[in-house]
Amino acid sequence: LGILGNGFIGVVSCIDCVTSKKISTVSLILTGLASSRFCLIWIIITDAYVRMFFPYIYLSGNLIQYIAHLWIIMNQSSVWFATSLSIFYFLKIANYSHCIFLWLKGHINRVLLLFMGCLLISWLFAFPSIAKPIINNIMKNRSTTWLISMHKSEYLTNQILLNTGVILVFVLCLITCFLLITSLWRHNRKMQLSATGFRDPSTEAHIKAMKILVSFIILFILYFVGTAIQISVGTIPENKLLLIIGITTRLLYPWGHSLILILGNRKLKQDSLRVLKPLKCWGK
Repeated sequence: LGILGNGFIGVVSCIDCVTSKKISTVSLILTGLASSRFCLIWIIITDAYVRMFFPYIYLSGNLIQYIAHLWIIMNQSSVWFATSLSIFYFLKIANYSHCIFLWLKGHINRVLLLFMGCLLISWLFAFPSIAKPIINNIMKNRSTTWLISMHKSEYLTNQILLNTGVILVFVLCLITCFLLITSLWRHNRKMQLSATGFRDPSTEAHIKAMKILVSFIILFILYFVGTAIQISVGTIPENKLLLIIGITTRLLYPWGHSLILILGNRKLKQDSLRVLKPLKCWGK
């Protein structure tokens, strides 16, 4: 479901860019987010399948390194694009009178381009740490894996260093979501005080937006909890129950948030109904 959902979002965003003959900021972000999550889900599933059913193959070569390196790149891309989307909606929807917010709102495209540039810089910092174990294995011709040969404390330290940038971006995403929810809540309170006994479409839209944001934050936090569990499993590989819990928790986010994006976006929802309608008729 996560693969289909993210693939659908990526295809629809690309078609919009082709039909409109221009690349919008939100389409670019959605395409990058869907593509990175599409690859991320495949990496997590492949890693889980090999760990559970072929542990000897997993530990006998360099497969663990390649999977870990691909996951680092796709994980960084997914988190950065998700944060870019939250910043985009924050600057577009939120209502604050602070001069810094007004300046950022007036230069939204530049802010997002700068943020994407920081993603490329984070890749440059990650590549030396990624390439070092591979080069060492080639030079020393070792048969043992990076995970086995590395001391547990060194392994955990390396994982923390590689994910420091992602953690900072995660915190930034939470801050922007919290500020957007606060702005929507204040606006909703004002609308309720001035209402005449019934909810207008604007109030319903704001309540829906707050529910979507809260769901996104919960899934985002669960993903990082699952990632922390997955990293800890690297030091205790025999604990398969903990491995299954970590995998399941991690997969909830890329699947659940793609579903939230489809249901929360009017165009994506309409396009998904057009796709599902002939399938429903064929099923009948």
